[in-house]
Amino acid sequence: MAFVKAQKTRSYFKRFQVKFKRWRQGKTDYRARFRLVNQDKNKYNTPKYRYVVRFSNKDITAQIISATIAGDIVLASAYAHELPHYGLKVGLTNYVAAYCTRLLLARRVLKKLQMDEEYQGNVDASGEDYSVEPGESRRPFRAFLDVGLIRTTTGNHCFGALTGALDGGLDIPQSEKRFAGFDKDEKSLDFKCSPQKYQTHFSDYIKVGVEPDNLEEIYKKVHAAIRVDPSPKKFEKQQPKEHKRYNIKKLTYDERSLRSPHFSHKSQAEI
Repeated sequence: MAFVKAQKTRSYFKRFQVKFKRWRQGKTDYRARFRLVNQDKNKYNTPKYRYVVRFSNKDITAQIISATIAGDIVLASAYAHELPHYGLKVGLTNYVAAYCTRLLLARRVLKKLQMDEEYQGNVDASGEDYSVEPGESRRPFRAFLDVGLIRTTTGNHCFGALTGALDGGLDIPQSEKRFAGFDKDEKSLDFKCSPQKYQTHFSDYIKVGVEPDNLEEIYKKVHAAIRVDPSPKKFEKQQPKEHKRYNIKKLTYDERSLRSPHFSHKSQAEI
């Protein structure tokens, strides 16, 4: 009879270290996070900001986050579901909505730091590659793009979000090679070209009476409204018409007497 040698002994499991929980769940790339969070010691605890971009089926999330030993701290945030306050009712997850959301975040964080007057960004929003220039009094606000587990393919939504932040006045290290319209062979960016899949679905726009030819004018109005007032808006929650009950309603004495087959005739007469 042949014996199989135990490869993983008790001493092996004593030294075994479990991976981080979010790594096991496939939510965080810790190698990328370490490179984004790591800060030189001679910076004297100066926060290193990350420009975080996350997409879901119905919303877009943009945040400016710095890491500390106690945990991450969110400096400012903006969401696509805030865009209806600025005139954009539909198409809240497409390429242009990503631009609007990041523009909103850029103007919001600069206003919070009282830098919005000095750094106006690219007001025209022509789509060309734009980089902010240092001002006279303060340096531009710098953050590093954090896209999480998204595949950084050319023309991805996250780069539309990056363009909005650059036009908003933030300083984010970037390259035009991943922007929509970049030709790899000619090594040039055609800013008038955009992905076709974002232009073929206009059903939601038609339902609200928006024609594809009027989209440019609508988005320009949204951009102008964001620059006028980027502060967060309070949502008014409507009270539910009917209160939802998740437990069994407690019966009164009379109701229990009616349900019981052994109640007295006296109590029945009183009822």
